[in-house]
Amino acid sequence: MEHSLVSGSQAGFPRQQSQSGSLPRAPVEVGRFHALVHQNGAGNSAVFVGDRGFRMKAPLQIKVLGELAVVRDAQEIVLPASKKTRALLAYLASANRRQRRDYLCQLLWNVPDDPRASLRWSLTKLRRVLNDGDEPCLRTDGSSVFLDTNKLDVDLLRVAHITAKNVRSLTTSDLEILAALFRGRFLEGLELPRCPVFEAWRTFQADALDRTRSLILQMLIERLRGEPERALPYAQALQSMDLSDEQVALELRSLETSARESAMRSASARLGRPSGGLPDVYFALNEHQRSQQIRYCRSADGVQIAYAISGKGPPIIRAAHWMSHLQYEWESPVWRHWIDSLSKGNTLIRYDERGNGLSDWNASDLSFAAMVCDLESVANANSLSRFPLLGVSQSCAVSVAYAVRHPERVSCLVLYGGYAKGWRKRGDRHEIDTHEAMTTLIREGWGKDNPAFRQLFTETFIPGASREQMAWFNDLQKETASPDNASRLHYSFGDMDVSDILEDVSVPTLVLHARNDAAVPFEQGKALAAGIPGARFVDLNSANHILLSEEPAFADFVREVRSFISAAEPK
Repeated sequence: MEHSLVSGSQAGFPRQQSQSGSLPRAPVEVGRFHALVHQNGAGNSAVFVGDRGFRMKAPLQIKVLGELAVVRDAQEIVLPASKKTRALLAYLASANRRQRRDYLCQLLWNVPDDPRASLRWSLTKLRRVLNDGDEPCLRTDGSSVFLDTNKLDVDLLRVAHITAKNVRSLTTSDLEILAALFRGRFLEGLELPRCPVFEAWRTFQADALDRTRSLILQMLIERLRGEPERALPYAQALQSMDLSDEQVALELRSLETSARESAMRSASARLGRPSGGLPDVYFALNEHQRSQQIRYCRSADGVQIAYAISGKGPPIIRAAHWMSHLQYEWESPVWRHWIDSLSKGNTLIRYDERGNGLSDWNASDLSFAAMVCDLESVANANSLSRFPLLGVSQSCAVSVAYAVRHPERVSCLVLYGGYAKGWRKRGDRHEIDTHEAMTTLIREGWGKDNPAFRQLFTETFIPGASREQMAWFNDLQKETASPDNASRLHYSFGDMDVSDILEDVSVPTLVLHARNDAAVPFEQGKALAAGIPGARFVDLNSANHILLSEEPAFADFVREVRSFISAAEPK
């Protein structure tokens, strides 16, 4: 079932998402008059019409989905020449919350300058742009600055909380409205290389919004294949985002051919519109007795490692990944279905990475070699002679190294969402810049009361999650690691590289990867499988790095893994 996105302006009421995924239509009271805010397909707000027929001003528009632009009464306003002043406006409009003056100074002005004077000068310039009327939208006091976006129409705020689930539920016409908001990359042309914190925020936001735009465009292409003339502009926009994507290029050529053929047929013979998005599919596991035992062992360097045992049957070890907490994730809607599925008919042994969860946080060595030693310690502590080994995300590389070092102990290798080379070793300049920005953001915002950071980070890993799942994953940050450990671990993942030993893997191997994974590129999963002799690769239809319980991709994952492990067991 599709839900309608009623396009309302930011003026008069905050935009809040309803339970169903649609956006509510709400009356706006302006003085003594009532009006219904309406926006057209281009994202422009109509004038208000009161109950006496008076015409009132449309809200000021701030556009950040492309080059920064401010529009009043359909006329673009000339902005101050200062890039930092424009960056300040963009940040205040996008962050959508009161900001401390000292933080804004840190964000945009260097210490040798007079930051507070520079901020005051920029605010003076912005008041001339923004404040037009009795009730100014830019308000300041001695310690903070607040831009009241309820009085504005900010394009970003109409897509900021769009998830994969929202995209599936919205109508095609609403998706077209959202697609039209994007005029380019977030704050295109507003780079400030000498302001690293601002650049980290801008880069991270831009990548997150690229993913949102890609989801919208992909859904439009899928729904409009029967109307190739309508689908074609969206395929062209999607290709412009990544000219090297061969799959999109193939889709574009196919649509161009279909459009030409369609143009030659009469209107009565044209194909009808397809019904649209896929129905929600939920995968439910049979209930079984849930209990786990948490134990400890020591790694070779004396670091204490916590591990948990659940289920009954032949053992499986799940190698540790970061952001884990044995007790917290036991009840988590993000991880519980993973634990239950792997514990059913098996003894699942999983452990917290050093520096994470219940394992020792005071570990000076967070290197790749130390992580392999931790896996050895857990296997030895449980006296396991032979077992299937599951690697998830960066622990895929750890699992590969262990399997090469101890082939006699690994009956088979299952690798999900992983890579052979860390982000720094892959040599992609844009990817390196993105991850270095993420390292900075982790150091500054990890575990703090900064919902904007947590939301951005969470949507990278589980863009299709429900509000409950996102809330759990947000809180997981605070429970799993300190900001210092989290940033050190993320930095160390960039230097992982097992590409030279992939050919030495001699055990049966299954590699699985989510097709639209935003955390680890799909091509990295394919490269991992290609380097291991005889490895089988499974493409999962998901955008989530952590597969969620209700998506068909998780059911496919469980079926493939169980079948593979069963085939590898001695007869």
